[in-house]
Amino acid sequence: MGFMPPARTARDTRERLLDAAEELLSRSGYDEVSVRGICAHAQANPAAVHYHFGSKEQLVAALLESRLAPMWTDRLDRVRADPSVAGLVDATLAPLNRLLADPVGAMRLSLLARFALAHPQTRWQAPWFSLDEWTAVLCAAIPGLDAQTARRRCRLAFALLLPQLAPGSPLSPAAAGALRDFLIAGLTGTGEPAPRLAEIPTPTSPSPTFPSPGDSL
Repeated sequence: MGFMPPARTARDTRERLLDAAEELLSRSGYDEVSVRGICAHAQANPAAVHYHFGSKEQLVAALLESRLAPMWTDRLDRVRADPSVAGLVDATLAPLNRLLADPVGAMRLSLLARFALAHPQTRWQAPWFSLDEWTAVLCAAIPGLDAQTARRRCRLAFALLLPQLAPGSPLSPAAAGALRDFLIAGLTGTGEPAPRLAEIPTPTSPSPTFPSPGDSL
């Protein structure tokens, strides 16, 4: 008998679609990348994206979750166990230096920011990619804060944060510190910035320019 290549599983196809989407999105914007192009690049059936994800939007959401969730989950889970506003903000900002110093990481952050701003009704699956977890932690950190107000503050915090990430460029220490102050003050509901615990150092390596790419980030 001749050599028989191993059969491709549904998981293999799903991973190849994610890899293909990431490669294409690293070169072109979201609107320029088609479902047909992703399937062709992944050597998959033309209907594979719809079968595995339902739509291109949900494929990109799954891609961002799979690539970026590990950078935040453990840190944010620890804050959930010992909630504080400063801890929530610091856990959010902590990975940015590492990501923005790496071309692939910077591209993923830029894609996340641009995609989330342009598709606010995307259905995210990873816990920390929706506002529910953030709202619960903020309510636990601020006794007496109601869930509706907490959700509104979280939404506004991301409206401030995401545009800072969209260019995929490093934040200066001054910009990182100011961002932290504003996020903590906004989530706390005070007009005064919180004391600064630490600043995110500026990466020494240059960050390249990348093409522009219901209740969620």
